Amino acid sequence: MKKLLLLGAFALLGGAVQAQEGFKLGGHIGIPVADASDASSFTLGIDAAYMWNITKGLDLGVASGYSHFFGEDNFDDFGFIPVAVSGKYRFSGAPIFVGLDLGYGISTKDGVDGGFYAYPKFGYQMSKGELYIGYQSISNKRDWGWYTANWSVGAVNIGYNFFLK
Repeated sequence: MKKLLLLGAFALLGGAVQAQEGFKLGGHIGIPVADASDASSFTLGIDAAYMWNITKGLDLGVASGYSHFFGEDNFDDFGFIPVAVSGKYRFSGAPIFVGLDLGYGISTKDGVDGGFYAYPKFGYQMSKGELYIGYQSISNKRDWGWYTANWSVGAVNIGYNFFLK
């Protein structure tokens, strides 16, 4: 199932890269919070999205990327590939926006299940890109073999996306 979702994400973004209308690509760095703060020291990732302008100030599209959480103490590194729908609202007369990505986070580590993905953002819009701060959250299940627990992987991120047209 993970392979099928991963293939679907790359197929979606592959078509978006070819068209390049409304495509944005960037990266983020962040501090893990919630349960992830016990297992990780910081996170680093890439972002990609293809957006369509629906009406003045409102864009909708698809988003994906990769977020890598660097393990600390006795924990290994782990990561997630989100497959999400994305929305963004730009306020009239001001260069600021709010956004939200919702979907599924595919885990790249055995023993860590994927889960519901949410990524609200607040940012500053520029002509060639956007600077944002956001809270990335993946609600998932961790399987240690002898014990299974639900937990939430979260991170407060700062990022920048370039517009590629």
